[in-house]
Order: sequence, then structure tokens, then C-alpha cells
Amino acid sequence: MTTELKTERLLLRQWKAADFDAFATMNNDPEVMEFYPSLLSNSESNDLAGRFQKLIADKSWGMWAVERLSDGAFIGFVGLHEPSFDLPVSPCVEIGWRLSRLSWGKGYATEAANRVLDFAFHDLSLDCVYSFTSVGNLRSRAVMERIGMVDTGNNFNHPMLPEGHALSEHVLYKICNPTAVNSI
Repeated sequence: MTTELKTERLLLRQWKAADFDAFATMNNDPEVMEFYPSLLSNSESNDLAGRFQKLIADKSWGMWAVERLSDGAFIGFVGLHEPSFDLPVSPCVEIGWRLSRLSWGKGYATEAANRVLDFAFHDLSLDCVYSFTSVGNLRSRAVMERIGMVDTGNNFNHPMLPEGHALSEHVLYKICNPTAVNSI
């Protein structure tokens, strides 16, 4: 069974075919994709949404599609993922998000991420959750800090980006389960 999470204003749910076009539009917006190496083509965006959809189907959790309850609009994704590439904290579970530009500044990312952390700690019993972004992505870093994450000070070069790429240096944030005995 696929897990759905609800907040006061949002539903985090499995992806629907109807989400794919809005997601492709987001992934082709230069402001939304400012801290990613490139815009995504419709095909690349659909592949990514399809991978998110499959991971949720397989695990019942992942990078959920975010729907605004007031009007049913798809506004992006927020969720958990196990990175397949090498990080300074591998293996780990990361929390991540990407929302449409029109959804920025309304507290949606923080609201959804707090609910996801609650799920990670209470339902999955994770000890710690990590997040990372390019050093210059101050909006995303602000969300990390608002949800209680702390900068580990362990910056790293993202292994999927070429050496010297303008976005390669990433900050690494973490938050540990306050009820975990061995919080790292």
C-alpha cells in the first residue's frame, strides 16, 4: 500500500499521469532549476517522475507528488530518497524538494518537509536524515534550517557533476531523530 501524508494545506501522494506535464513545465523553468546543472527536457522530466512513481510503488514512500488541498493543484515534490551515488554519509536517506515557482514563499516546502521528517522518524524509525544542495542555494538551505536541520560543515563535491563545475560544491545538512538512542 502506498503511503500518503497530509498536512493542513497539502497532500503528499503517489504520482498521477496528470502531474507529468506540470512537472515538465517546472523542470524547464530556469528559476526553479537555477541550482541544477541543466533544464530537463519533457522526456527527462517524465523519466524522473516515472522513477519517483516506481520507487513509491515499490517502497510505499519516496519523493511524493505534492497537491495543494485547496484546489487540487500539483505544485512539485517533497520526500525521501536513498541516494545511489557516493556521499560522505553513504548509505543514507535524504530529504528533498522541488516546488513550482508560483508556490514559493508560502511555507509549503517547510510544511511538507516537517511532515516527511515526522514520517521518517516515527514510521521508518530512521536515526538521521540528510539533505544537500549547492552552496549558493540559499532558499533551499533556509528550508533545511527552518525544519531543524544543521549544517554539518562537511561540504563535498557532488559526484554527479564534473570537477570544477560551478554547482559542484555542496553543503551537507542533517537532522537526527530526537528519540533515537544513538543519534549520530
